[in-house]
Amino acid sequence: MNGFWLVVGRDLALARRQGGESGLALLFFVLGTVLFPLGIGPETQMLARAGAGLLWIMALLAVLLSLERLFQTDFEDGSLDLLIMAPLAASLTVLAKCLAHWLATGLPMVVTAPLLAIMLAMDPAGLGALTLAMLLATPTLSLIGAIGAALTVGARRGGVLLTLLVLPLYIPVLIFGAGAVEASVAGPGAKGHFMILGALLLMAATLAPPAAAAALRHALE
Repeated sequence: MNGFWLVVGRDLALARRQGGESGLALLFFVLGTVLFPLGIGPETQMLARAGAGLLWIMALLAVLLSLERLFQTDFEDGSLDLLIMAPLAASLTVLAKCLAHWLATGLPMVVTAPLLAIMLAMDPAGLGALTLAMLLATPTLSLIGAIGAALTVGARRGGVLLTLLVLPLYIPVLIFGAGAVEASVAGPGAKGHFMILGALLLMAATLAPPAAAAALRHALE
C-alpha cells in the first residue's frame, strides 16, 4: 500500500503546485451558486425550494470541469506509462488518483456546500443531509468520471466527449442526492437515499478502477 499512498501524495502535491485546476472547480461551484439568486430574485421560498437541486447541479458541473486533466497531464509528459507499468496494480493506481482528485476538488465542495445552502435559505433540517449526501456522492462522481477521463485521454476535444460520456451516468447521483435533502426537510427521513448513495459508491469503487485501468492500457498501446 506504500505505492498507493505515494501516488495519492504525488497527485496532491501536483494539485497544490499547479493550484488552478482544483481551485477553478471550487470557484465555479461557489460563483455559480452565488449568481443564481441574482438571476431569479431574492424570494426566500423560491431559493429554498430550488437550493438543493442547484447545489447538486453545480457540484456535478464543477467535477466535470476538473476531470479532463485527471490523466491527461500524465499522458502528455509520459509519466502515465510509468504509473501503469509500476509494480502497483493499475486499478489501484487509478483508485489512488481518484482519491487525490476527490481530496483536491470534492472535499472542498462538501465543506462549502452547507454555507452556500444557508445563503440560499435552505431549511436547517436539510443541512446535515446535504453534507452527508455530498460526502457519499462526490467520491462516486470522481470514480465514474475516471472512466470517461481514461476513455478520452489523448483525444482531441476530449472535454466535450468526456461530458457526453459521463453526464448521463451522473443522473442517479443527482436524483438521490437532491432527494435525500428534500426527504429530510419533508420529514420522513432520507435513510433509503443514503443507502442507495452508499451502494452507488461501493459499486463505483469496485468497478470504475479496473474499467479505467483497461481504458488507459488501450490508450497507451
